[in-house]
Amino acid sequence: MTQSILDHPLVSERYFFPRREQFKDPFWVDCGEVKLSCFYQQKYPDSKTIVFFHGNGEIVPDYLDLFVPVFDQIGYNLFLAEYRGYSMSTGVPALASMLGDVEHIIKATGQPPEKLVLFGRSIGSLYAVHGVYRFPNIAGLIIESGIAVILERVLMRVHPQELGILLDQLQEAADKDFNHQGKLANYKGSTLVLHAEHDSLVHHAHGKKSYEWAPEPKQIKIFEKGDHNDIMAVNAEEYFRLIYQFLCRLP
Repeated sequence: MTQSILDHPLVSERYFFPRREQFKDPFWVDCGEVKLSCFYQQKYPDSKTIVFFHGNGEIVPDYLDLFVPVFDQIGYNLFLAEYRGYSMSTGVPALASMLGDVEHIIKATGQPPEKLVLFGRSIGSLYAVHGVYRFPNIAGLIIESGIAVILERVLMRVHPQELGILLDQLQEAADKDFNHQGKLANYKGSTLVLHAEHDSLVHHAHGKKSYEWAPEPKQIKIFEKGDHNDIMAVNAEEYFRLIYQFLCRLP
């Protein structure tokens, strides 16, 4: 299989900001060429499992003290997915190749799609959307500060000439692997989109596009307060209330 130009080392270097950090009891996911140091808390066999994909400057340990008690309190299992080269994971980040890791992660939960909710924040939205594309019967999709059009984001960091290609070729690569409108078209579950009106990194138009493309049932909340990296903290009460209400409505 031909490697995507989006896996070019220059794209990876400018788009990903991995940090190495160890944490207790990692849940290892074998993706063949790489192993991912994820986290998995299973305490509620009759409940759904939240599978969370974090942002490009974050790692699994950043969410252990926050997400673990929050989702434990409301009675849901939690799987924190890790990326190549982040925390204790092997390999190096690669925008397109990491799409292939999503299927391994979902299967590693040991749960049927109907008992999963994929939650993608920022760049993590790329992988959450790919997950519901591969498994359209997944119960729920949460997109927070997500990216709808990847080409716009790549062009902010890398010029096609630096990759030795034309803009049309980069557009073709983006359409091939990250056509979110196409990926969401056959999704059978429910979608919740959260975004900050004043997000200075990923404009709220991305959130509105994701909402537009998602089939019903769907819901969107554009928060008046907060920015890309503090949307959760600034709006914590409403943020988690909306998520809890969304989860409660899932069949």
